[in-house]
Amino acid sequence: MGVPVIGCDCAVCQSDEPRNQRTRSSVVVNWGDVTLLVDSGPDLRMQALREGLREIDAVIYTHGHLDHVAGFDELRAFCWRKKEPLPLHATAGCMETLVEMFGWAFNPQRVIEGYVRPDARVISGPFSYGDLMVTPLPVEHATVETIGYLFEVPGQRSVAYLPDVKRIPEPTMALLKGVDVMVVDALRVSPHSTHFSLAEALEAVEACGAGEAWLTHLSHEYDARTFGDDLPVGVRLAWDGLQISL
Repeated sequence: MGVPVIGCDCAVCQSDEPRNQRTRSSVVVNWGDVTLLVDSGPDLRMQALREGLREIDAVIYTHGHLDHVAGFDELRAFCWRKKEPLPLHATAGCMETLVEMFGWAFNPQRVIEGYVRPDARVISGPFSYGDLMVTPLPVEHATVETIGYLFEVPGQRSVAYLPDVKRIPEPTMALLKGVDVMVVDALRVSPHSTHFSLAEALEAVEACGAGEAWLTHLSHEYDARTFGDDLPVGVRLAWDGLQISL
């Protein structure tokens, strides 16, 4: 829901601590001259302005929930300077959701100059942009088909991004073994039916052996001013604008 939460008077939502100002979860991956956007959430416009994001080479989606796709129309700004369509990578289920929600963009009979012109690419396995290998990581999250991503470049640290997850299947856990950096869902300290709790996230970090981990998709149960001293070594709360060098 983002933090502050609408109508909430808790200490976190009323805090002036910048790390307690949380837009909906998304990341940008840069390698060389390649820039990939992961998800187009409802806060995309403000996030792009804050980070000075002007161009992207592709969007890759984790799943079709609104907090990860509702900023789709903001992708227009990344199509104005491009003659070719914008690649969109998604699972078959997520692509169906995008087409249903934003059918005007996918209709070949209604191509409008200056609007989103998608190049729909259904994910069937790992794919690459130059030296950057992107491997989908199937996970369980509610009833919708959901994936995270493993990003790898030869000779660089690997990073796994799992913003929405309740359970990691064994085949996915095998892909995560030995990952250098893990960015993982930890929605609440308390249990949740479709997201990792703090304890579940920490268990997953330990199981895959990540030396560095960042907790993301954080609710207002986390106060960045006071929380974190008891976390295991190498595990921290993520914040808006965080940059991780690989």
